[in-house]
Amino acid sequence: MKLDQLLKPLLNYIKSDDRNPDIISVEMDSRLVKEGSLFICIQGFTVDGHDYANQAVANGAVAVIAQHQLELSVPVIIVPDSKRAMDIVANYFYNHPTDKLTLIGVTGTNGKTTTTHIIEKILRDNGEQTGLIGTMYTKVGQTVYETKNTTPESLTLQRYFQQMVEENVTVAVMEVSSHALHLGRVRGSDFNIAVFTNLTPDHLDYHETMEAYKHAKGLLFAQLGNTYKHNDLKVAILNQDDNASADYDKMTTAQVFTYGIKNKSDIMASNIKMTASGTEFILQTPLESKQVTINLIGTFSVYNVLAATAACLCYGIPLQKIVESLEQIDGVAGRFETVDENQKFTVIVDYAHTPDSLENVLLTIKELAKGDVYCIVGCGGDRDKTKRPVMAKIAADHATHAIFTSDNPRSEDAIKILEDMEQGVTSKDSYDIIPDREAAIRKAIWSAKDNDVVLIAGKGHETYQIIGNTTYDFDDREVARRAIKEREK
Repeated sequence: MKLDQLLKPLLNYIKSDDRNPDIISVEMDSRLVKEGSLFICIQGFTVDGHDYANQAVANGAVAVIAQHQLELSVPVIIVPDSKRAMDIVANYFYNHPTDKLTLIGVTGTNGKTTTTHIIEKILRDNGEQTGLIGTMYTKVGQTVYETKNTTPESLTLQRYFQQMVEENVTVAVMEVSSHALHLGRVRGSDFNIAVFTNLTPDHLDYHETMEAYKHAKGLLFAQLGNTYKHNDLKVAILNQDDNASADYDKMTTAQVFTYGIKNKSDIMASNIKMTASGTEFILQTPLESKQVTINLIGTFSVYNVLAATAACLCYGIPLQKIVESLEQIDGVAGRFETVDENQKFTVIVDYAHTPDSLENVLLTIKELAKGDVYCIVGCGGDRDKTKRPVMAKIAADHATHAIFTSDNPRSEDAIKILEDMEQGVTSKDSYDIIPDREAAIRKAIWSAKDNDVVLIAGKGHETYQIIGNTTYDFDDREVARRAIKEREK
């Protein structure tokens, strides 16, 4: 594509000269630039792409989009906002790929990963070619790619969507974070179904207030469009038991479909019965009801199932087919995942890293546990500090034995993070502090008696620990497995 053609969608720009090179790729990372690339300078929180423009040209960039004049040997296109320009150019370069897909987005504080995986499985079981984008990985058909952010930057996102189109994917399901919505990463992505899970305190280091956090999530529903076009499905699926849904209902023009347990909703679960191996309930819809037995535990799991069911019903999957898929789901990696080495106590690894998710998991465990409950928990560095004392209090209040340890301290002092956590607990006798995460896990596992439960919270599926600027191999599940085997010996 010629440069001038690629710039057509932009209304406001100044081009340094009349050269019109062929553009074979668009990049925002100078290290990925090759001969024929258009390089876009993005001002990030820690890195400014303008500082790498010369390197991009040296690597083969034939044009550069920037927010101010640069002395380069290639055409420079100056725009008021290079990030917004990238969103527009990426969508145009990849030929508006979400026009050719059904796109389902899931947002909320907790449950995004599990809900997207359930939706994707139901769709796949019913003959759809699927794509999945989220916290754990990106999947295009059967190919899996590592992801850095829950929701990638718009350039990466549009590239994935185009790859999905080329591989005949019919439905893409993705987690949509509040950061992504606020920073415009999903601009140009034409969502058909938007799902809201819940809203509880998180990311206040970034959003500062709950009102701002709520508004960021609401952008997904506000951006569903303002028309009712033939054959262009637009649905907002809202959790009727969460107060934020009332605001999102007002923010969207799309049809609204609700789910819940407590408040009257379009889709509901009743007669919920939990066991150590799963959950039973009656799934009620506007047309019919079905008895469902799932291999997932906890009320939070029922909410995730309801949200996924609502999305798939709106897409057009029959309820009976949905139920058949639901009853085959074994769970999602790092979400209430058990580590079983035939030991006589239970070890659970869960991604619970917010107060609400930690409390939900602990309440579920307490309901089923026959012995003591150990809870190993930490808080990430360079993240929302306000939740640290709250997380600690929840662990101390609901577990028989709380152990505070390191999570991903990043650039912060792990001991200082633990001191912040301690501020939420009044009794020094209600917890132990073991900064080394492996030692904390070993301590709990070696202390556990028959029928006790050990919860290792916060990192879930992650296979690393970030300390300072170094990323170390660390998998809670593997550490727990080793500790169990050592104990047995």
